[in-house]
Amino acid sequence: MPPRAYLDHNATTPLHPAALEAMRAVLARPGNASSVHAEGRAARAAIENARLELGAFVNAPAKAIIFTSGGTEALNLALTPSIDGADGPRPFDRLLIGAAEHSAVLNGHRFAADRAEIVALAGDGALDLEALGAALARARGERVMLALQAANNETGVIQPVAAAAELVHAAGGFVLCDAVQAAGKIDCDMTRLGADALVLSAHKFGGPQGVGALCFASPASHIRATMIRGGGQERGLRAGTENVAAIAGMAAALRVSAERLRRQSEVLASWRDRLEAEVSRIAPDAAFFGAERERLPNTSCFAVPGIEAQVLLMCLDVEGVAVSSGSACSSGKVKRSHVLTAMGVAPNLANGAIRVSLGWDSSEDDCALFVKALEKAVRSLRARLPGASGQAA
Repeated sequence: MPPRAYLDHNATTPLHPAALEAMRAVLARPGNASSVHAEGRAARAAIENARLELGAFVNAPAKAIIFTSGGTEALNLALTPSIDGADGPRPFDRLLIGAAEHSAVLNGHRFAADRAEIVALAGDGALDLEALGAALARARGERVMLALQAANNETGVIQPVAAAAELVHAAGGFVLCDAVQAAGKIDCDMTRLGADALVLSAHKFGGPQGVGALCFASPASHIRATMIRGGGQERGLRAGTENVAAIAGMAAALRVSAERLRRQSEVLASWRDRLEAEVSRIAPDAAFFGAERERLPNTSCFAVPGIEAQVLLMCLDVEGVAVSSGSACSSGKVKRSHVLTAMGVAPNLANGAIRVSLGWDSSEDDCALFVKALEKAVRSLRARLPGASGQAA
């Protein structure tokens, strides 16, 4: 079988062997974590050990970690006006949403339409802090929640969460940080970020699909309007028998990611930079999105003028390379990115944007295969353009 290069880690990562081993160990034995016998206690121990590991990773109390079916559920759970704190019931009046947020935030919140407001991006892909300050001023006297990514899933741009949190907290507000793309790639310490709540998804850092977590900075935080009701698992916030194997796999993958974080980040960043240099050689007019800002070390989002993303994706796939166009959560659709639109990218250029994302099992051979496939595709596609000479620009 011809070699393939999987360069779509921001969509989902291959399952890490450490996660698979942890899951097999759990699946090999019976036990419902709500049962009091030895088997049930073993399942409960696996969950609580995982909770301790996640708490240590994000610097939050273990008892403030809620396991969910993934990042989308965790965000939908948290994006509600009814989060109580140590001071008791006090609903949020307004939700501020960064314009680059994932669709799980844009479409998954439980605020009334007139109580939610989009905060603009700067042209470099980062949240516009002046626009945030203006939104907070308009909401003076209201209790505000800000939903802001740690890093964007499409461009890789690392968002100014700590600076934004300082503004929000000065106004008495609350910060929910979507760290789905950031975990395993950059530091996700909640104290340093200034996040009051943070969301993780296991399959973005080598864990299994179908498990995530909502992490609160304080165990006093509690959601009154729960979404899944039943037996009272996960502090009554997420009913249903826990997916013990997936939770154990998530913790194992996160442990490996934390141990390798700095070294792997340096390696992936160097490969990404060399890959972008090759893209510029192949297409000198290629546009790289978010490159003016600090980005995730594994992510490159670019467009070659005159070439549609869908066509380029298919050409690369035929040559054995898997990449994507924007977010992977639109039922396989290739459509214009709302992130690039918010950045002010022209529609004809945004329509050509593809994302290359490296990960724990990537190699230099993968990058070389991508470069070879891209060069072939660009040469072929540009040769078909009106007035083309048959040579890549």
